Amino acid sequence: MNKAILLLLIICVPAGLFAQGTLSGDVQTNLNFFQKDSTIGASGNPLYDNALTGSETWVSLRYNTHGWTFAMRADIFNNSNLNNPAQAMTSSGIGSYSITKELDDLTITVGNIYDQIGSGVLFRSYEDRGLLIDNALFGAELKYKLGKKINLKGFTGQQKVLFGKYAPVIRGFNAESDYSVGKVHLLPGIGVVDRTLDDATMKTIASNINSQPLENRYLPRYNTYAFTGYNTLTYKNFSWYAEGAYKTHEALVVDSTVSLKDRAGNVEYSTVSWGKKGFSVNIAAKRTENFQLLTAPLSSLNSPNSGKINWQPVVALLRPERLISRYTPASQDLSELATTINANYSPNDSLSFVFTYTRINNLKDAKLFREGYFEANYQGIESWILQFGIQYMEYNQKVYQATYPLNQPMVFAVTPFTEVTHRFNETKSIRVELQYMNTKQDYGSWAFALVEYNLAPKFSISVSDMYNFDPNKNNPNVKQANHYYNVFGAFTKGAHRFTLAYVKQVGGINCTGGVCRYEPAFSGIKSTFSTNF
Repeated sequence: MNKAILLLLIICVPAGLFAQGTLSGDVQTNLNFFQKDSTIGASGNPLYDNALTGSETWVSLRYNTHGWTFAMRADIFNNSNLNNPAQAMTSSGIGSYSITKELDDLTITVGNIYDQIGSGVLFRSYEDRGLLIDNALFGAELKYKLGKKINLKGFTGQQKVLFGKYAPVIRGFNAESDYSVGKVHLLPGIGVVDRTLDDATMKTIASNINSQPLENRYLPRYNTYAFTGYNTLTYKNFSWYAEGAYKTHEALVVDSTVSLKDRAGNVEYSTVSWGKKGFSVNIAAKRTENFQLLTAPLSSLNSPNSGKINWQPVVALLRPERLISRYTPASQDLSELATTINANYSPNDSLSFVFTYTRINNLKDAKLFREGYFEANYQGIESWILQFGIQYMEYNQKVYQATYPLNQPMVFAVTPFTEVTHRFNETKSIRVELQYMNTKQDYGSWAFALVEYNLAPKFSISVSDMYNFDPNKNNPNVKQANHYYNVFGAFTKGAHRFTLAYVKQVGGINCTGGVCRYEPAFSGIKSTFSTNF
């Protein structure tokens, strides 16, 4: 099939066009060397016992000419740990390809489509290589500009999974506008998505329903419809985004019994921002009830990120601090009531303060996450940047890390941190991070230190240690107080970037772009190479 697609591209594009267009692309390669370390849990699987090395490579090409765009990406996985961090995967093929043609106000795309409706609550197809997420819609999409104020798009296809496709069919429509009423600027939109199940999936659902007690059985549906309406309102220094979505009844896994229940779903999401010189505030809130939108109801059992048609915004702020980021709360598709208030105050150009409060419960009012956060930044000393902060956190580990075998599901932690940067000149700087997390749960208390030296724009090196100095002996994964060292170096020349790191990484949550998954411990060497042309 892949050879046929390549041949089709060659046949369909006249040779004369290649002399008049532009060719661009990128290459990314990851290489891992697995070094067994049973003291931190980096052992006992094929990666450390047999494979010893693993790699991933992506090569993308993009050609533009006369309103045509041809795109293709080759994916190569050799003993890769991205699909399952505890298993080696070897596979290769054409990971993505598409043809796009612009015809005045009409744009037509066939192949792998990456797009979203609104904030992504209803539909989002995207790629995240760090978590091996690529849920592109393989099919066709039409976009049409109806005058200067209205944009329409419609699509149909099947969701991609590695080098194959899920069987159910997904269709969608989206309309957006852009206009002003006086000084008020409005960006309204509506969207609808329909998912049609295939016969094999329906038989699996029917079998699950028939295994339940007679009083719990119901008639499953081939089609599930989801609708959304949203708008961004801007007036002077005030901005308000609001979105509401509804999904019709379908079979869902709503508890640990894996018995499919007949449920409708809804999401309400909003952000409000206001600011003036020296002060700004942002409030985000979201209510979610049974809004899990999958290609098939049981597709997420193998991986929590498999088969997702949509993406729900994370209300909590994602923190870059190494210790704090271990407890990032992922959005809950079935039951969540979340609010975050974030304020920034700058009395002058040298000093600024950040205050954050986050509260997340489920719809039964069970506590999921709390955060109280303070940060101060000072740049009043020439060539110095000073930062100090502290976070108080409560984190429901049983919910956010459901497969983690702990007797105490709620983590209580206090984490002060500081960061100091000194610039020697325009190209040379040194940065120091210090963090301390006090907690009795999970792995216990931590200390973290990092020193980073930058010689812009070519070199960057850093050394860090994450030390579990006061371990929680009730955690079966903790055998002793461990050091988790990281030595990192990067070299950049033009569009080329090369990194090399010796890494000892504790098992825990890894989050990218609001999408989180649990990863086991890692020990060894990581190297990357990337370039654009």
